[in-house]
This record gives sequence, structure tokens and C-alpha cells, in this order.
Amino acid sequence: MVEKEEENLDKYELTIDDINFDGVTAISIVEFPAIEENFQVFSKNPDKINITFAKADGDKRIITGPALIPNKEIYRIDMATFEEYYVYFSEQTVQKIAEHFLIANRNSNVTLEHQVNVNDVSLIESWIVENPENDKSKELGYEVNKGTWMVSMKINNDEIWNNVIKEGKVNGFSIEGYFTTKFDKYSSVDMDDEKVLESIIELLKNEGLL
Repeated sequence: MVEKEEENLDKYELTIDDINFDGVTAISIVEFPAIEENFQVFSKNPDKINITFAKADGDKRIITGPALIPNKEIYRIDMATFEEYYVYFSEQTVQKIAEHFLIANRNSNVTLEHQVNVNDVSLIESWIVENPENDKSKELGYEVNKGTWMVSMKINNDEIWNNVIKEGKVNGFSIEGYFTTKFDKYSSVDMDDEKVLESIIELLKNEGLL
């Protein structure tokens, strides 16, 4: 991966629309998670699973890992303009997202690589890391920020378990949803400037955020 000159890229804070409050609509299991944290696989036969850091805890067909890490800068590129930038979520927004995902009964809204809806895969555990040094995530080997949203999914889908998870074709979680945006680097710009507003709106539309 090519290293980016982070200080030269804009950083956009993603937030939730408190009126519509769509937030995260699904969690996808993917090969390359944007937050760059892999999940762990738990099985009665962990040695047969092609995941380097797998453990057994007596459970079967469970994957656990971070769904969203607060203040983690996620690299993005606008394929229409080729503009490079970062997005991130605050700790407060991550908390709201995690809460609403359960309130909206979206436990079974799971996709594969953001492309295919999968059945018989459900979120069975969800928690926010309050103390990174004294949390279940630490026991599992994760070094994550305070406020990280951790999830566990039960895989009852034979095809997903045998041909995707066990084959090591996916490594982590990636969220899907609708968010509004705060612009760190535009905070000192006159937002009444129509040209600035138009460029921001176009960027969000190209990224599917509007």
C-alpha cells in the first residue's frame, strides 16, 4: 500500500442525522476492512481454520472483532474526481451508531463484500469498549481505542462458514450506512460560498453519502 501524506489530505468527520437517524444499515464481512483490524474466528477446531490469530473458547462458528473504531482515520478516494481524503467517527457517534443498530433490529442485516445479502448470519454480541486495558477485547488480543464498537457474529450459513470464513477469504467487518458530514478543514471557510457548498455536495453524492 502506498503511504499517503496525511497532513495534505482533508479529514471529514462523519456523523448521524439525528432527525432521520439512519446510521449503519448493515455490517459486511470483507477481505480488506477499512478500519484495518481483522476479526478472530472461534471454533471447536480452530487449527483447521486458515486464520493466523484464531482461538478456541468452546463456541462454534463465531467471529469477533471491531466494527468501528472512534477517531480512526479511514482513507477514501473519490473515483469521479480522484480526490483523496480521510473520514472518521467520533466516540459519541460510534456509541449512537451501535445503539441504533440494535434498536432498529438490524442484527441480521449482514452482507458479503458489500455486494450480497447473506442469510443465517447474525450479530449475537455488541459492546462498547469503556476501558481498553480491562476489556474483553484486550483479552482477545486487540489494542483498540476507548469507545470502539466490538461485535460477534454467529455463522449458521454453511456456505459462508465453509467456503468463506474457513478459507480465509474475509478478514474483518465493514459498516454500511448513511451519514452526514462535518468538515474539519472547511471549518474556517465561509459556508455561504455557493461554490464551496456545491463541491461538497457533489463529493458526498459521488461517495453515496447523499
